[in-house]
Amino acid sequence: MKKFWFVVGSQFLYGEETLKQVEQNAKTIAKELKTEYPIVYKTTVKTVDEANEIVREANYDNDCAGVISFCHTFSPSKMWANALNDLQKPWLHFHTQFYDEIPNDAIDMDYMNLHQSAHGDREHGFIGVRLRKPRKVIVGYWKSLKTMQAISSWQQAAIAYGESKALRVVRFGDNMREVAVTEGDKLEAQIKFGWQVNTIGVGTLVETIKSVTDKELKEKLAEYETKYIVNTDNLASIAYQAKAEIAIKKVLDANKAKAFTNTFEDLYQMEQLPGLATQNLMASGYGYGGEGDWKVAAMTRIFKAIGKTATFMEDYTYDWKNGLILGAHMLEVCPSIAEDKPRIEVHHLGIGGKNPPARLVFEGKSGSAKAVSLIDMGNRFRLIVLDLECVKPNKSMPNLPVARVMWRPEPNLEVSAACWLLAGGAHHTTLVYDAPIELFQDFATLSDIELVHINKNSDPYELEQKLRLFDLTYKLK
Repeated sequence: MKKFWFVVGSQFLYGEETLKQVEQNAKTIAKELKTEYPIVYKTTVKTVDEANEIVREANYDNDCAGVISFCHTFSPSKMWANALNDLQKPWLHFHTQFYDEIPNDAIDMDYMNLHQSAHGDREHGFIGVRLRKPRKVIVGYWKSLKTMQAISSWQQAAIAYGESKALRVVRFGDNMREVAVTEGDKLEAQIKFGWQVNTIGVGTLVETIKSVTDKELKEKLAEYETKYIVNTDNLASIAYQAKAEIAIKKVLDANKAKAFTNTFEDLYQMEQLPGLATQNLMASGYGYGGEGDWKVAAMTRIFKAIGKTATFMEDYTYDWKNGLILGAHMLEVCPSIAEDKPRIEVHHLGIGGKNPPARLVFEGKSGSAKAVSLIDMGNRFRLIVLDLECVKPNKSMPNLPVARVMWRPEPNLEVSAACWLLAGGAHHTTLVYDAPIELFQDFATLSDIELVHINKNSDPYELEQKLRLFDLTYKLK
């Protein structure tokens, strides 16, 4: 399991007894912090060499997901300069203090010498600013639930960042012709996020489908019967989707990939566009992007990797009267968002020119969520996050055989849509449930990208001015 290293700052000035107490207090903090991922005390840094050594270890330790620093006493920041400049893992500057109040009657100079984070951490803060090093600053008493929740949120962003750095995305075919937003600079994405985005010919997938064994097929069909309601007599279509899922997974695993795309314009000799196959793969943790959209495929995988309920999504149509948006896609919405047990159905698909594909049909669950879009602005990436509330549909849709979810965007449909258009948000998104905005803020900071947050306080005019400042900032870089 990934761990976060707790590194404490001090110096030799205060004597051996003080340093022993600093170490004991630091171990207590690390042990008693109840956070999403374990925090382990590593060392108390007192010299330049010690700082350099612990950073080198962190950089090359695969289990280290990030470094949390805390200057218990005064720790001269020049001592940290080279080390922090070389740090390649996410960095959290945790500003706390071992005791939560001053012992007014008992306080003496020994106490003062031991508890100096009030100015030790300010020195530490300066070197982060001077180095212009991306970092998260969390301030609060370490036993506070609010503080531990803030650390946990940052940990999730750090884990997502680590997943991003190792992510590989397979594209079966190219993107849909003439669609702009699914395009982008794949090399720049690899430099910025770590993603390796490569194409595998659809012919390879077709041959892999042919090689699926009867035993593999039988096991996959049994899985479907356990997880879903079979609501069709077209068992051949379900069987083909099962073969497609097995084959896609084989190709992904062979390429160490956790996300993929395809397009209905490049199906080669496939009999169907993968629907049920794609949905069940997403349910097991793989990211997906329709119509060649590799950016949304990667983002969906990243949020799934940290345990969030997430799916590929598309804004489909509006209900102006009730201020709602219907989100869906032809086939590929993850059943992890389903309100009830999904149904396997087979229906005609008017695009792609192939046989009717089996797919999962369901209503999405209610709850707080966010629609997330990563776009390529040419000279930088922009992450757009919209606050929304998924709601139960006010009427049934008996003639719409797709998985779908309905939501009310913040602050309302008109303003949110205007802001989305001004920011350049895509028609494809990753829909993420129960994710605090801090998660996206921290991920954007770690990745050094732009963040646009559309929320209850958003105003199109103010956003437009902010976007112009963003443009000016990146022109000056």
